Amino acid sequence: MRITTPTLLLDKQKTIRNIRRMADKAKQNGVRLRPHFKTHQSAQVGEWFREFGVQAITVSSVRMARYFANHGWKDIMVAFPVNVLEMDAINELAARVNLHLVAVNLDTVTALAQQLRHPVQLSLKIDTGYRRTGILATNYAELDSVVQKIREQDKLQFTGFVVHDGHTYKQNDVYAIQTIYNTSVYQLHLLRERYKSKFPNLQLSIGDTPSCSIIDSLRGVDEIRPGNFVFYDLTQQRIGSCSFDDIAVCMACPVVAKHPERGEIILYGGSVHFSKDVILQEDASSIYGRIVELTPQGWSGPVEGIEVVSLSQEHGVVKASPEQFKKYSVGDLMGVLPVHSCLTANLMQGYLTTEGEQLEHLTGLPYRELVS
Repeated sequence: MRITTPTLLLDKQKTIRNIRRMADKAKQNGVRLRPHFKTHQSAQVGEWFREFGVQAITVSSVRMARYFANHGWKDIMVAFPVNVLEMDAINELAARVNLHLVAVNLDTVTALAQQLRHPVQLSLKIDTGYRRTGILATNYAELDSVVQKIREQDKLQFTGFVVHDGHTYKQNDVYAIQTIYNTSVYQLHLLRERYKSKFPNLQLSIGDTPSCSIIDSLRGVDEIRPGNFVFYDLTQQRIGSCSFDDIAVCMACPVVAKHPERGEIILYGGSVHFSKDVILQEDASSIYGRIVELTPQGWSGPVEGIEVVSLSQEHGVVKASPEQFKKYSVGDLMGVLPVHSCLTANLMQGYLTTEGEQLEHLTGLPYRELVS
């Protein structure tokens, strides 16, 4: 296939290698791998997980849950606080899959109790330090109230507690990430101990790619829910979750202009393709992508002396050394490793594998195709 516009390339072998590594780690630690499919959002990529025994998945929306349910997945957790305005869709899903929902307050539990028509698994999201959402692990008064409300319902099956340690993304030190993980696990164990007399089988679930990639021992929980590991990206490489060679997606962007007076190359590829995620370097400069050389088999490691330094809606500005500047001409394709593969994949709405196969992405499908 001839590439003429910004295209997200996917290396299937790297992707499968990433999946295998995480599946092996979960098996070695005796924990369930419930991968988060929000990164790839592709039925075809999802099928690759089945080869490694994955049967339960995580998604970030009811729409995504419906998409994967339509492709045969029967055990699905929506790891985003329940949106009570979607109750009709939730009921439709609960009638045909083992649906796991997540609540963060009493209001949501009350709404579920009043409107659910089918049983669902329900976990409480716990805030152990990220401070995005969730019930604070030490707020026993609120937790007691919510747990009691769940206990009174026949269609709510209290499953346990889930945590997302998003603050690991701000670290690049293995000991800091280990400390965050240990702190979360400790708080989760205190909660399980508090409620085990009434709920003896509560499950503890944790899910962030830095912890699951960097930490060797993931014991202490029942389940891990990483997502970004399937592709990785520059952010994960900077944290230490992966090497450049583990990054399994790369943007191919046409060169549309060159400005020798300032050593800049202009790409057809901007924030509507990459997002505005950025990496701040030690010298306080910003980069929006690292340049690689495209090859018949995929792409090289990052090239020195050239990087994406600015993005507008459609334009990408690449700063290049004189040596790198002269390598490119208008009409060439330039490879760019993304800062955040989840957002890049979401914006690009599809993939072209290095083997020439086109793969779908949920966002590229009409809404009607997601209704069973």
